[in-house]
This record gives sequence, C-alpha cells and structure tokens, in this order.
Amino acid sequence: MTTSQLHPDDYEALANFRYAMRKFLSFSRRALKTEAQLTPEQYEALLALKACSRESGLTIGQLSERLQVKHHTAVSLVNRMEEVGLVRREPNEEDRRQVFVRMTPKGSQILDQVAILHRQEIRLRSPEMIEALTRLRE
Repeated sequence: MTTSQLHPDDYEALANFRYAMRKFLSFSRRALKTEAQLTPEQYEALLALKACSRESGLTIGQLSERLQVKHHTAVSLVNRMEEVGLVRREPNEEDRRQVFVRMTPKGSQILDQVAILHRQEIRLRSPEMIEALTRLRE
C-alpha cells in the first residue's frame, strides 16, 4: 500500500489508535509503579509466565521471544525479578543444562493485583481502540 492509497480517515484512525494505546500505556506505567513497584517489562514477563508457561515455566529463550528482547536483556530482567522474589530459576530435571523461569507465589499475587486493574482499564478504553481498528479494516 502506498501513501496515495490512504485516505484522510485512515490517518485519523491510525492517530486515534496510537493515542488510545498511549493513554493505556501511560495508565499502565503509573499503576504498575504505584500499586506494585513493577516496571512494564516485569509486568509483561509475569504475564508471559502466567499465560504461556507449562508447569515447568519458560526458558530464558522463550521469555525473550515473548517479550521481543535480546537474550541478555531477558537474563538481566530475570536477575532483577529473582532478587525481589517475583520469579525463581529451576533446572530441568531431564536436562540440567536447561533452566526454567517460574513465577513465585509473591509474583503471582502481584500479577493478579495489577492484571485486574489492567483489565478494567482495557474495558474502559477498548471501544475507542476497536473503533479505530474497525475503520482501518474498511
């Protein structure tokens, strides 16, 4: 698609969607800081562990893929989260070279607390996001 194929309404819809996303992300940063002393990256990691891990957890590689960060960035993130008791590393019983990251009960409790706030905010903001996305699909 070239620029000539876009209509003024398309630009408006793109702008409105990004604006709605920015408002949500701004809310998220404030809520994570005040309610749980989490960074957005820590919250996203906890979400990934809760939603995507099997009983064993996720490897650092799997977590870095979910977060779309480099491996060493995921290692640093896990190190910081482990220091504050949100996650723990557990070796794979079949292959000791492989290490899984699992959420601790503390991490799970904090995630539950802030995920509820995020769901409420998404429910509040979703109509404007859906409207913008619908306009872009036409």
